[in-house]
Amino acid sequence: MTTEIELKLALDPAAVARLPQLLRDPALVAVKRGRARRARLVSTYFDTPDFRLARDGIALRLRRAGTRWLQAVKGPPLAAAGAGLHARSEFEAPVTRAALDPRQLAQTPWRKPLLKAHRKGRLAARFTTDFERTTVPLEFADGTFASFAIDVGTIRAKGRRAVPIAEIEIELEAGDPARLFELGRALAERWPMTIGVLNKAQRGLALVHDRPDGWDQPVHAGNATLPRDADAAAALAVIVRECLDQIAGNACGLIADDDPEWVHQMRIGTRRLRSCLALVAPFVPAHRLDPVVVATGALADALGQARDWDVFATQTLPPLTAWFGRDPATAPGLRRLRARLAPRRRAARDLAREAVRAPWFTHLLLAAGAFAATPRLRAVPSADGTDPLRAPARSFAAELLDRRQRKLERRGHALVGGTPEERHATRIAAKKMRYAAEFFAPLFPRKRARLYLKALARLQDALGQFNDAATAARLATEIASPGDAIATGAVQGWVAAQAAALQPELAAAWNRYCAAPRFWMRD
Repeated sequence: MTTEIELKLALDPAAVARLPQLLRDPALVAVKRGRARRARLVSTYFDTPDFRLARDGIALRLRRAGTRWLQAVKGPPLAAAGAGLHARSEFEAPVTRAALDPRQLAQTPWRKPLLKAHRKGRLAARFTTDFERTTVPLEFADGTFASFAIDVGTIRAKGRRAVPIAEIEIELEAGDPARLFELGRALAERWPMTIGVLNKAQRGLALVHDRPDGWDQPVHAGNATLPRDADAAAALAVIVRECLDQIAGNACGLIADDDPEWVHQMRIGTRRLRSCLALVAPFVPAHRLDPVVVATGALADALGQARDWDVFATQTLPPLTAWFGRDPATAPGLRRLRARLAPRRRAARDLAREAVRAPWFTHLLLAAGAFAATPRLRAVPSADGTDPLRAPARSFAAELLDRRQRKLERRGHALVGGTPEERHATRIAAKKMRYAAEFFAPLFPRKRARLYLKALARLQDALGQFNDAATAARLATEIASPGDAIATGAVQGWVAAQAAALQPELAAAWNRYCAAPRFWMRD
């Protein structure tokens, strides 16, 4: 049993024709420790008819490498995975023929489902990969050993059109995984590539189910797997990777699909990453974090503009048009607003897509991934010699959540009768509180955390509706012409009425939140 840790990068098809030049790239040559080797690898992936193994995060593969056969079982992603870094437990061993060996299956931690499926004859070939691999051994200056592989070929499934393989895998053999990201960043400066979100098994599964290659459904925020005994640095590194997974996981869908949920979910991931980086910033040298913070802010701006127009188009205008659409005084102006809205919305979406396609987006993911992979995040001890990130994650989280809780409570008086600016500040405090609470909730009893987060989510949602109303009024004014005063007034009056109607709901949400037990506090 070994732990496979590798950085996966997807190559642009245009780069495949220039692989000899890529192998001579100065960044690669500088760490090369041996000759390149080439081999053709043909693999068959097995699963049950209902794809039980894939649902459990298990991949079962039989591979032919020359005259040798290798059987491999890989487990679910480990905590170190994220931002293109794939980390899984792997059991690989030679077999004597082109058939699954149950004796090898019995030696894995997943023996029970594997042997049960094999015994019942439910394991069958689902798809194959056939590619040429060029491998270069690497040694970095700090003694880190790795291998660099370029895979070019295809994934095939019966009755489906084959999809191409063109990717780089930089696999850690021993040492610091941050070196993998550094090499990836250096190559991405000169070669068109993106983060490899899916591995070959996941891409093959998508092909079998006739789903898009690289994206299927928008990726929502997940709960980071935080060991109860983790220190603050380890927990924050896991949280950064989880945020990066949400950002990277929505990239292909945002580019290829018009569903506004892709923008929405990537924006959430970006805001969560910014919130997490703000937690780390007091303990890390600014020069290490500032480039990531700046790039994350630029991405948030591009996504924010696209999201504002999406909300205006899909949530604000439809009920307004239904209400006033037959009024001869407002209907023509509303139609003109809708006509002007469409190109502004497309332009904002195009800017978001341009940002995600840009090389700096890949650099952002790699730089943030390298930061999360760096031991202890390179935190600097405080003036008294202590390192707050060495504290147990539970203690760190409890102190942080207490501070944010007090700040939110101080701002709560502005919810009723406060100015728009005061209410906006309260919304920001609630958002920061929610992100921090979601980050660290896995460290505490699940039931208490769930009740608290539910109450906090209702409060933030109510505050968010106020913000959407203010944004809608601003956007309507922005696209209006002098002849649209009546329609613009209708929009502003509508959103003002909606905001007024939200006051009781907001007050109730605040009361429920204040009554929710603080899950990080001991009874």
